[in-house]
Amino acid sequence: MGRIELTEYRKESIPKDELPRKAGEYLWRSYRNVLSVEPPSFKTENSWQLTPEGWVGHIPLPEGPSIYLSPRVELSNLFRMWEYAYRLERFNFLDGMVGCDSLEDFYENIAGVLAGRVLDRGRKGFYRTYLPETDMLPFLRGRMDTKWAVTRPWEVTIRCHYEEHTGDIDENRILAWTLRKIARSGICRAEVRGRVRRAYRVLRSFVDIQPFCGNDCVGRFYNRLNTDYQPLHALCRFFLESSGPTHEIGDRDMIPFLVYMPALFELFVAEWMRVHLPHGFTLKPQHGFKIDEAGNFRFIPDLVIYDRDSNGPCCVLDTKYKVPDKPGSDDIAKVAAYALGLDCTEAVLVYPSAVIKGIDTHIGSVHVRSVCFGLEGDIEEQGKLFLEQIL
Repeated sequence: MGRIELTEYRKESIPKDELPRKAGEYLWRSYRNVLSVEPPSFKTENSWQLTPEGWVGHIPLPEGPSIYLSPRVELSNLFRMWEYAYRLERFNFLDGMVGCDSLEDFYENIAGVLAGRVLDRGRKGFYRTYLPETDMLPFLRGRMDTKWAVTRPWEVTIRCHYEEHTGDIDENRILAWTLRKIARSGICRAEVRGRVRRAYRVLRSFVDIQPFCGNDCVGRFYNRLNTDYQPLHALCRFFLESSGPTHEIGDRDMIPFLVYMPALFELFVAEWMRVHLPHGFTLKPQHGFKIDEAGNFRFIPDLVIYDRDSNGPCCVLDTKYKVPDKPGSDDIAKVAAYALGLDCTEAVLVYPSAVIKGIDTHIGSVHVRSVCFGLEGDIEEQGKLFLEQIL
């Protein structure tokens, strides 16, 4: 069916005969928050005009070509951003993948890694635990509910409280739901798709399939028996957060692979700083605070750096992935208000490349600046330069 390749924030004209009307309408109805769609008219010289609004990935269409949204960032650096954002750096998942030629290759390789590790764990035995159960049984198991029994002496079955040793638990359900989403994405080649389905079938044989989201993979407790699930759940988080809503087209599901770059940039900056901040500082992402006594209104800055000794805020940061010619007045006012609300004197707008007309000024007691965390070249070197500017 072919493909249409677009680049984030760049308007492209697509000839009318390359994108069927039905596919264009589907794109507008289902993905209008992902890209702007202008139908053919005299204004567009009888062509479709498509502009990705900060998203990258793959959108399958019911008819006509698939849509591929490419990032402005070099693919190798995009992979490193994912590595930091999803805390994969210590698991060495991406070491052999920086040479991937496309997002689809990257998605497919990571899917193959996840399926392979799930199958490996299956050969060793999946994690199981004891869960409390209550059931009516023809025999005694565990502890009999005596209070219930004395009120129903005619019952021939026994109400028992016992513990079931089972693998039908969230740790395994998350793996199963993620593999199900990957298998239905249509992105992977037959070989990898077959491996994903094998891993899914193994899990489906003993777990109840339930939906999960990326947040369900965060903050979980691990012990010596399931510590190897931590990297698996980190990969699941990536897939669940980048899998869009399912659209049924005929007899098949259409699941897009989409990543919102402004959110990824914010998460990447936060995780990179978490790893590299000097010992005397701590970082609090999305640290909300009340701005009225009743707590009806709250400010939620992207990132706040605190002094470890005094526990006072040193710097408020607001990430902005889309680079304008100069910072917007609303963005300046917002980050300055965040700083004032926290009694902080430093406020920084963080961009992925240098702003043509940057800002470095004082608004009352707050020093407001625009700073670059570059995504070109060596990200580690760019990060060091970024830290030097804000600390």
